[in-house]
Amino acid sequence: MPFIKIDKGLEDESNGVQMMKPMPELDALLERSKALGVFGTKERSVINSANREGIAAIVAQQFEVGQQVLSHGMMPMIEPEINIKSETRAECDAILLEETLKQLDALGAEQQVMLKLSLPVEAGKFDALVQHPKVLRVVALSGGYKRPEACVELAKNSGIIASFSRALLEDLRHQMNDDEFDASLDEAIEAIYKASIA
Repeated sequence: MPFIKIDKGLEDESNGVQMMKPMPELDALLERSKALGVFGTKERSVINSANREGIAAIVAQQFEVGQQVLSHGMMPMIEPEINIKSETRAECDAILLEETLKQLDALGAEQQVMLKLSLPVEAGKFDALVQHPKVLRVVALSGGYKRPEACVELAKNSGIIASFSRALLEDLRHQMNDDEFDASLDEAIEAIYKASIA
Protein backbone atom coordinates (compact mmCIF):
# COMPACT_ATOMS: atom_id res chain seq x y z
CA MET A 1 0.00 0.00 0.00
CA PRO A 2 1.60 3.31 -1.02
CA PHE A 3 1.72 6.13 1.53
CA ILE A 4 2.92 9.70 1.13
CA LYS A 5 4.64 11.78 3.82
CA ILE A 6 2.72 15.04 3.94
CA ASP A 7 4.11 17.01 6.89
CA LYS A 8 6.51 19.89 6.25
CA GLY A 9 8.61 19.32 9.35
CA LEU A 10 8.28 20.45 12.94
CA GLU A 11 7.76 23.74 14.73
CA ASP A 12 10.08 24.72 17.59
CA GLU A 13 9.23 23.07 20.89
CA SER A 14 6.44 24.64 22.93
CA ASN A 15 4.61 23.10 25.92
CA GLY A 16 6.87 20.08 25.66
CA VAL A 17 5.89 19.22 22.08
CA GLN A 18 6.78 20.00 18.48
CA MET A 19 3.71 20.59 16.33
CA MET A 20 3.63 20.12 12.58
CA LYS A 21 4.35 23.17 10.44
CA PRO A 22 1.47 24.53 8.34
CA MET A 23 0.63 22.67 5.12
CA PRO A 24 -1.07 25.31 2.95
CA GLU A 25 -0.97 23.23 -0.25
CA LEU A 26 -2.19 19.99 1.33
CA ASP A 27 -5.49 19.73 -0.55
CA ALA A 28 -3.73 19.94 -3.91
CA LEU A 29 -1.16 17.34 -2.83
CA LEU A 30 -3.92 15.01 -1.64
CA GLU A 31 -5.82 15.37 -4.91
CA ARG A 32 -2.71 14.47 -6.94
CA SER A 33 -1.84 11.59 -4.61
CA LYS A 34 -5.34 10.11 -4.73
CA ALA A 35 -5.33 10.28 -8.53
CA LEU A 36 -2.05 8.32 -8.53
CA GLY A 37 -3.52 5.56 -6.37
CA VAL A 38 -1.86 6.48 -3.08
CA PHE A 39 -3.65 4.73 -0.20
CA GLY A 40 -2.74 6.94 2.73
CA THR A 41 -0.60 9.62 4.31
CA LYS A 42 1.95 9.87 7.10
CA GLU A 43 2.20 12.97 9.29
CA ARG A 44 4.65 13.19 12.22
CA SER A 45 4.87 15.41 15.28
CA VAL A 46 6.92 14.89 18.46
CA ILE A 47 6.15 14.76 22.18
CA ASN A 48 9.16 15.48 24.41
CA SER A 49 7.59 15.78 27.86
CA ALA A 50 4.35 15.08 29.72
CA ASN A 51 2.62 18.43 29.25
CA ARG A 52 -1.11 17.78 28.96
CA GLU A 53 -1.84 21.01 27.11
CA GLY A 54 0.91 20.31 24.59
CA ILE A 55 -0.06 16.68 24.03
CA ALA A 56 -3.73 17.59 23.64
CA ALA A 57 -2.74 20.20 21.04
CA ILE A 58 -0.58 17.69 19.14
CA VAL A 59 -3.34 15.08 19.04
CA ALA A 60 -5.96 17.65 18.01
CA GLN A 61 -3.73 18.88 15.18
CA GLN A 62 -3.04 15.31 14.02
CA PHE A 63 -6.75 14.50 13.85
CA GLU A 64 -7.57 17.83 12.18
CA VAL A 65 -5.12 16.96 9.40
CA GLY A 66 -6.49 13.42 9.45
CA GLN A 67 -9.97 14.74 8.72
CA GLN A 68 -8.59 16.64 5.74
CA VAL A 69 -6.98 13.42 4.47
CA LEU A 70 -10.20 11.44 5.01
CA SER A 71 -12.15 14.04 3.04
CA HIS A 72 -10.06 13.07 0.00
CA GLY A 73 -10.85 9.37 0.44
CA MET A 74 -7.40 8.49 1.80
CA MET A 75 -6.18 6.86 5.02
CA PRO A 76 -4.32 9.10 7.50
CA MET A 77 -1.49 7.51 9.48
CA ILE A 78 -1.49 9.69 12.58
CA GLU A 79 1.97 9.84 14.17
CA PRO A 80 2.40 11.71 17.47
CA GLU A 81 5.84 10.27 18.26
CA ILE A 82 6.94 10.18 21.91
CA ASN A 83 10.66 10.80 22.26
CA ILE A 84 12.04 7.59 23.79
CA LYS A 85 14.64 9.68 25.66
CA SER A 86 11.95 11.65 27.48
CA GLU A 87 12.25 11.44 31.27
CA THR A 88 8.44 11.41 31.48
CA ARG A 89 7.71 8.74 28.84
CA ALA A 90 5.24 6.75 30.94
CA GLU A 91 3.26 9.89 31.74
CA CYS A 92 3.36 10.87 28.06
CA ASP A 93 1.95 7.44 27.15
CA ALA A 94 -0.96 7.89 29.58
CA ILE A 95 -1.87 11.40 28.38
CA LEU A 96 -1.50 10.42 24.72
CA LEU A 97 -3.80 7.45 25.25
CA GLU A 98 -6.50 9.62 26.86
CA GLU A 99 -6.35 12.34 24.23
CA THR A 100 -6.28 9.89 21.33
CA LEU A 101 -9.31 8.00 22.64
CA LYS A 102 -11.23 11.30 22.85
CA GLN A 103 -10.45 12.08 19.21
CA LEU A 104 -11.24 8.54 18.03
CA ASP A 105 -14.60 8.60 19.78
CA ALA A 106 -15.44 11.85 17.95
CA LEU A 107 -14.82 10.40 14.46
CA GLY A 108 -17.74 9.80 12.14
CA ALA A 109 -19.47 6.42 12.00
CA GLU A 110 -17.68 5.24 8.85
CA GLN A 111 -14.31 6.87 9.53
CA GLN A 112 -11.11 5.03 10.47
CA VAL A 113 -7.50 6.08 10.91
CA MET A 114 -4.17 4.36 11.38
CA LEU A 115 -1.94 5.18 14.35
CA LYS A 116 1.86 5.12 14.27
CA LEU A 117 3.13 5.26 17.84
CA SER A 118 6.27 4.92 19.90
CA LEU A 119 6.27 1.65 21.80
CA PRO A 120 4.88 2.26 25.30
CA VAL A 121 6.87 1.93 28.52
CA GLU A 122 4.21 -0.42 29.94
CA ALA A 123 3.49 -3.40 27.69
CA GLY A 124 -0.13 -3.44 26.55
CA LYS A 125 -0.70 0.22 27.42
CA PHE A 126 -2.19 0.90 24.00
CA ASP A 127 -4.48 -2.16 23.87
CA ALA A 128 -7.55 0.09 23.87
CA LEU A 129 -6.25 1.74 20.71
CA VAL A 130 -5.51 -1.59 19.02
CA GLN A 131 -9.07 -2.73 19.76
CA HIS A 132 -10.83 0.55 18.92
CA PRO A 133 -13.29 0.22 16.01
CA LYS A 134 -12.15 3.54 14.52
CA VAL A 135 -8.54 2.28 14.22
CA LEU A 136 -7.64 0.31 11.11
CA ARG A 137 -4.20 -0.62 12.46
CA VAL A 138 -1.70 0.44 15.11
CA VAL A 139 1.88 0.35 13.88
CA ALA A 140 5.02 1.00 15.89
CA LEU A 141 7.97 3.17 14.99
CA SER A 142 11.42 2.09 16.13
CA GLY A 143 12.00 5.61 17.42
CA GLY A 144 15.74 5.34 17.95
CA TYR A 145 15.87 1.81 19.36
CA LYS A 146 18.35 -0.55 17.73
CA ARG A 147 16.55 -3.38 15.95
CA PRO A 148 17.05 -6.12 18.58
CA GLU A 149 15.68 -3.88 21.33
CA ALA A 150 12.87 -2.57 19.12
CA CYS A 151 11.81 -6.15 18.32
CA VAL A 152 11.83 -7.15 21.99
CA GLU A 153 9.65 -4.16 22.89
CA LEU A 154 7.32 -4.74 19.94
CA ALA A 155 6.80 -8.42 20.83
CA LYS A 156 5.46 -7.34 24.24
CA ASN A 157 2.55 -5.48 22.61
CA SER A 158 0.02 -7.81 21.01
CA GLY A 159 -1.80 -6.47 17.97
CA ILE A 160 0.79 -3.81 17.10
CA ILE A 161 2.96 -4.41 14.04
CA ALA A 162 6.24 -2.82 13.02
CA SER A 163 6.62 0.22 10.83
CA PHE A 164 10.38 0.37 11.32
CA SER A 165 12.64 2.29 8.97
CA ARG A 166 15.89 3.05 10.79
CA ALA A 167 15.80 -0.31 12.58
CA LEU A 168 15.14 -2.10 9.29
CA LEU A 169 18.07 -0.54 7.47
CA GLU A 170 20.64 -0.16 10.25
CA ASP A 171 22.89 -3.09 9.21
CA LEU A 172 22.91 -2.36 5.48
CA ARG A 173 26.17 -0.99 4.05
CA HIS A 174 27.12 0.38 0.64
CA GLN A 175 30.20 -1.86 0.64
CA MET A 176 28.13 -5.09 0.77
CA ASN A 177 27.91 -7.30 -2.29
CA ASP A 178 24.45 -8.33 -3.49
CA ASP A 179 24.41 -11.60 -1.51
CA GLU A 180 25.50 -9.91 1.72
CA PHE A 181 22.96 -7.13 1.24
CA ASP A 182 20.13 -9.57 0.56
CA ALA A 183 21.05 -11.78 3.52
CA SER A 184 21.24 -8.83 5.91
CA LEU A 185 17.92 -7.42 4.72
CA ASP A 186 16.28 -10.86 4.91
CA GLU A 187 17.50 -11.32 8.48
CA ALA A 188 16.12 -7.91 9.48
CA ILE A 189 12.74 -8.55 7.85
CA GLU A 190 12.43 -11.95 9.50
CA ALA A 191 13.22 -10.58 12.96
CA ILE A 192 10.76 -7.71 12.59
CA TYR A 193 8.06 -10.01 11.21
CA LYS A 194 8.40 -12.41 14.13
CA ALA A 195 8.15 -9.55 16.62
CA SER A 196 5.06 -8.22 14.81
CA ILE A 197 3.16 -11.51 15.11
CA ALA A 198 4.29 -12.38 18.66
